Amino acid sequence: MTSVIMHTSEGDIHLDLFDQQAPQTVRNFLGLATGTQEWKDPITGETQNDPFYNGLSFHRIIKDFMIQGGCPLGTGTGGPGYEFDDEIDPSLTFAEPYKLAMANAGTRRDPSTGEVHGTNGSQFFITTVPTPWLDGHHTIFGQVADEESKKVVDTLDAVATNGADQPLEPVIIETIEVL
Repeated sequence: MTSVIMHTSEGDIHLDLFDQQAPQTVRNFLGLATGTQEWKDPITGETQNDPFYNGLSFHRIIKDFMIQGGCPLGTGTGGPGYEFDDEIDPSLTFAEPYKLAMANAGTRRDPSTGEVHGTNGSQFFITTVPTPWLDGHHTIFGQVADEESKKVVDTLDAVATNGADQPLEPVIIETIEVL
């Protein structure tokens, strides 16, 4: 199990990643976090190898549900320039809070091949309450590791937001450190 520390403007969140149950998702997250996974800047279209998450915000926070980050545009519409399929493991559920999962737009059919594929990229969320209705729809690839980190997530869950669930004051992912 890989562990990371997400250093945020509100404190550190220690996360344990589920390497065995979601290997592709964990590889993608770690690659984007460290800069070893190539990504495309959504504004310039240029290929990048910088740590993707550094300086991004938690762009969507819904109290008593989840905190979401990983959009390079800060709008919930951006990603790394590619998509990949879900890795749903039935042994992992949203029965408890503090699960780390991929945010996505469901599945899409490729117009040229007709094949259905997932829409995971870079956006993720951390639940703040049990959310069993999400089971089978989002890849769970980690969890908050300790009580101190849960307090940081709870602090983020309580920030003031506007009608679009965007924090009134930015909450920043400063860096992600792989332990």
